[in-house]
Parts: sequence; structure tokens; C-alpha cells
Amino acid sequence: MIRHFLLVATLTALPFVSMAADEPSFSFAEVLSFPHPTGLVSAPVGDRVAWVSDQEGVRNVWVAEAPGWEGRALTAYDADDGQAIAELAFAPDGASILFVRGGNPNRQGELPNPRSDPDGVEQMVWIASVDSEHAPKALLKAGTFEIFPDGERVAFLRDSQVWMTTLIDQPSGTDSEIPPDGPADSIGDESSEAASAAEENASQLFSVRRGVASFSIAPNGNQIAFVSDRGDYAFVGVYDLDVKTLTWLDPSVDRDLAPTWAPDSSAVAFLRIPNERQVLPYMPRREGLPWSVRVGDPATGQTREIFRAEEGPGSVFGAGYWFVGDRLWWGADDRIIFPWEKTGWQHLWSVSSEGGEVVNLTPGDGEVQHAELSPDGRYMLYASNHGDIESRQIWQSPVAGGRPERLTRGDGIEWAPRRSAESGTLVYLGSDAQTPARPKAMVDGTGRTIGPALPGRFPHEQLITPELVTFASADGMTIPGQLFAPPERCGGGPHPGLLYFHGGSRRQMLLGFHPSRYYSNAYAFNQAMASRCFVVVSVNFRSGVGYGLDFREALDYGAQGASEYRDVVGAGLYMAGRADVDPAQIGLWGGSYGGYLTALGLARASHLFAAGVDIHGVHDWNAVLDDFEPTYDPDVEEEFERVAYESSPLAHLSSWESPVLLIHGDDDRNVSFSESVILVEALRRQGTRVETLVFPDEVHGFLLHRNWLSAFRASAEFLSRELN
Repeated sequence: MIRHFLLVATLTALPFVSMAADEPSFSFAEVLSFPHPTGLVSAPVGDRVAWVSDQEGVRNVWVAEAPGWEGRALTAYDADDGQAIAELAFAPDGASILFVRGGNPNRQGELPNPRSDPDGVEQMVWIASVDSEHAPKALLKAGTFEIFPDGERVAFLRDSQVWMTTLIDQPSGTDSEIPPDGPADSIGDESSEAASAAEENASQLFSVRRGVASFSIAPNGNQIAFVSDRGDYAFVGVYDLDVKTLTWLDPSVDRDLAPTWAPDSSAVAFLRIPNERQVLPYMPRREGLPWSVRVGDPATGQTREIFRAEEGPGSVFGAGYWFVGDRLWWGADDRIIFPWEKTGWQHLWSVSSEGGEVVNLTPGDGEVQHAELSPDGRYMLYASNHGDIESRQIWQSPVAGGRPERLTRGDGIEWAPRRSAESGTLVYLGSDAQTPARPKAMVDGTGRTIGPALPGRFPHEQLITPELVTFASADGMTIPGQLFAPPERCGGGPHPGLLYFHGGSRRQMLLGFHPSRYYSNAYAFNQAMASRCFVVVSVNFRSGVGYGLDFREALDYGAQGASEYRDVVGAGLYMAGRADVDPAQIGLWGGSYGGYLTALGLARASHLFAAGVDIHGVHDWNAVLDDFEPTYDPDVEEEFERVAYESSPLAHLSSWESPVLLIHGDDDRNVSFSESVILVEALRRQGTRVETLVFPDEVHGFLLHRNWLSAFRASAEFLSRELN
């Protein structure tokens, strides 16, 4: 029997079939009611920070400052409207904040519009004053921008070219306060006036064939370094605003990325990564052609190599798996800092801008994440799992080398460190098993929460502390996970079992609320299912991060063998062997890569797994590879294509008997909606029971809070019904 759930505007709570005599101790609406902070930034002067708070789909910009460090909202949006806020940047004087409201376009140039607003949506740069009560105003249509050091101009990308406009004063007649019910969802007359003024002053600075992918303004404000991505190679160039000339920095056949200015604007450091045409996504890469760091003269274009990775571990530049983008930093005393995996762990290293000996700034077994240069350029601040592989703490290390210092000592998870410019106060984000992510300031040695309060209905005291467990994969590898045990009221069992598989696959789930909103929601779902008397295990399968290069670049993973399937089977056997689990009632769930492993587990081991929830999962590697890598041609890569298909759930449909719930948004920019369309048809043709929940115009990481609620309610109802 096929049931098809179609999302409609009036969709409310789906029925729940309880697995215990008692009702669940909390609802999905309660456990997902928390505000989640992202995008923490520090002002270039004074003691002030800002971040984005997303509470039940309502996103606003918040700010806090010394000495009180009491957070307050700068914007007053009040709707679950699916419009993201990102790219926060303080003006040089710290008195205002610019931000982007609205998501990025898809390949067809369409902006995310998950509410299916018939009037459409815009992606706009907005400006908010920190100290006045004026409402934020829209400046211009753009999604990427940077403020000039003089604070009077802003550069932005439009149609992949660099433009510039002036940051003008607020137009007369717009000195209104923020209305009680917050700014309108669309741009009103006042915002339109401000945007029109900024647009009227906008002009294209220069034109580059194939366009500009990213750019960086020099500290002196007179030059702009940029990346021109041309397919299988990329150039770094510099545009001089005074003489209006463009200079390429030693152009080559390689991929040049991440231009980083010297503090005095005299030079540009950048990464040079050799192109390797035989490399495709979702296959292991432990070694490759070594990458390098170069420093160039922006006036002449001449460069010199100051560092080259050694052959072997670390020869492949892997920072994109751990940092947000490819990163270099230019610190004090002309030290260039970069990530390198020479030791098999993602560490920070530094070298003089003249070259010479390199120094490991973060030695030991552990990996670095969320790295940031201190305001004075003398220290690298970072989160790492040194000393506790399953957690995150904040550290700092001198850029010239020296003993790293641990700055936080809590039992929770802490990340995104920043120091305020004047006093150097440490501000960061932190969570634990019962408390979602909160912005904190280190005052008198204690992390003081500075953000919005948790709502009274959030079930803080009813959440459990998950337990670290390990089990043997089908091939003997030790795999870690987090066990969510049911509360005592559920009795001794046996209970249904539920395995969770994260996305990525470059992720690591932790013993608490995750830094990512997506995975904080997944953590909350696991807590909710444990409260519904399920035994839940979140699996950190091979090809994830946090455990070193060899674990991440697992042999035969993904499209070249699906070796993670052995971890799925191992987790299932571990669950079946528990005295508190009914071995005939074990289910799977996961999103994206986790959806892929859920589908693979159901397709290849329906005898072990009784049901599953597959959220925007991968079902045919060849189709997904074609989306991610336009040069991929299965007709040419015949052997690769064969292995990729055999590694896909679609190749094993004949043994797929267990029912599945598929959930997908049809504007997914990561995994094509057709992945679900094709799988549903195939399952229907062979009589395998399939149910669907479709979100029109929704993206991969659901933008609407109500869609998260609908997805989780439907998942709980399905799993409770099927695993009984």
C-alpha cells in the first residue's frame, strides 16, 4: 500500500502511535524551540560582537558588548519565512553591521522561496545601526560583499563581476523606529529608497573573462585581489583602483585560490593546488600531487614559493573538509598560517613569508576546526578535539610556534572563538548534552551566556546525556557512536532500535547539540525518539571527520565501493545483540549522505532492518557525480561508472523489502529531487512499500521551521507504526 503525504500550508501535527504506556515527555515543537546562533563576528574596534539567531525559523541579528555583555536584537523579523541571514560584517568604526538577507541562487538562478511566495523573494545587502533605534535598511541586491577600510564604500559581486557603491547616510524621512511587529517581510518604501540610492551609485569596477568567484580588498583600500575560476584551473589577479590596471599573479595551469593580503598591502599569499583530472568526488584521496603556498607582488605579478607540501600524507589539500572554505592567514611578524595534514591530522602550521622552516602550531592527536586569527595577529584561535576526540574545546597558539594553551575547560562542546578588539575578551559558541548552542563571553574565567534565553517550554531537564559506545564494523574496524537510552519509565524492553547516519559524509556527531543547525535538529530528533522508548545510536561511520586522515579517506568509500555499508551492518548487528533491543524491530534514518546509507541498508539488508526514513538521500552515484562534476562522463569512465552504480542503492533493489519513508524538498541544490522520483518509481514497480513527504520549493537544509516539524512528526509516526 502506498501512502503519499503532500505538504500543504495547513499541515499540522501528524498522529503518533506511542510505544509505551506513557505519552512522550515532550513534543517536537518543544525540543526544537531553541534559538540557534551562527555567524559570530567581532567588531574591528571596541568590545562588541554580533551573530545570527535562528529561533523556530525566525532569524535576527543580535549584538552584545562590554562591560555587561547583554545580548539584544538589532532586527525584529517575526516570521518563519525561509529567508536566511548571513555574511555579517561590522563597518570599520563598529557602529553598524551589514548583512545579507535571502539565500543564494540555484543553478537556474532561482532564489530560495520555500514559502512559494507568489510575489517572489530578493537577496539583499542590509545595514543596521548598532546604537540607534532606526529600522535596518536595504542597500542593494547582492549576496557577496566586502566593506572598504575607509567605511565609505562597499564592493560586491553581481553577475560574477566586482562592483562598488557608496555607503550613504540614511535618507531623510526614514528616521522611524523599528515597528513593534518588526520589519515587513518584503522591502518597504523606506528600504526601497535606500536601495535605490545605493543602486544609483553602483558601478562595475572591472571586467574579467569567466567572472570572479571571490575577492579580498587590500588593507590600504587601493587594490582588490580576486579568484577567477576557469574550470579545471583558476587564476589569482589584482585590480588597482588608482591606476585601473589588472595584474595576474604568475598564472599557471593549476588552481590558485584563497588570496590573502599582507597587513601592509605589499604582497598577496595564495594557495596553488595542482589540477588532477582523474580525481572525482566521493572517492578516497590519501595522496596526490603536492600543493604549495606562494607569495606574490601585486604590482609586478611575480611570485615565489614559500612552502610545498611533502609527498605522502598531506600532499592533498584537505582544508575544505574541515574549515569553511580554503584558508590562509597572514599573522604578525610576517608569518603565513595554513592547514596541513602531514601528521595524518588536520593541524595549523606557519612559515615565514620569506620561506624556510615550517612550524606545527597544533601538535598531537586531534584536529583543528573553526580557526581564526586574533585581532593583533599574534595568535591562532581554534576549536579542536585534542585530548577528547569526541568533543570540542577552544585553544590558542602563537603564530610563530610555542605551547598551545587551552582556553576553555568545560564538559561541553565549544567552537567559533573570537576575541574582542579592545579588551581581548574571548567570545565563542558552546553547547552540551542538554543545552543547545549559546553565545558566550569569558568573564572572570567563566563562560557567561550572552544570547537570547531558552524558551520556558524547552525540555532542558528531560533530555538525557548520550553515552559513547563503540562496535565492530562488518570488516572489524572499530566504529564510534552515541547511545541514546530510553528513560526508566519505558521499562527494560526489549525496545525498537533506531540507527542514525549523518550527512556529508565529512561530519562528526558529538555527545551534545551540534555546531550546525541541521545536526542540532537531528540530535533533538534522536533525543525525542529515545523519549518515545526507542534505543537510538548515532553512528560516526568511516569517511567522516574528527578521527584523522585515514578514517576520513577510508579505502573504497562512497562511489568507489561503499565501504561505509560495513559500518551500517556492524551497527545493526550491535543493536540486534543488545538485551534491551528487539532484533526484529531495528530501523534506520538519516539525511543526505545519511539518507544514502539508510537506503543502502534497506536495499542490501532488509533482513536486518525493518524500516527506514530516507531524507534527501543519494540513490544513484552516477547521477550525483554528474551534478557535482560537469566533466564526468560515465561513457568514458566505464570502470568507475560500474563501481559507482554497484555502490548505489538502485543497484540492489531486488532485495529491498522493508518499507521506507522518503522526504525531499524539490529545490534541493545538493541532491537532485529526481533521486527520490526515480527511486519511488522503482520501488513501486516491484511492490515495495514506500511513503513520501514532499516540500515544494524547499532546499536541502530545510529553511522553514515548520518543514522540520512536519518531517520529524511524519518520521516518528512512520517509525513508531512500522517498528512495533
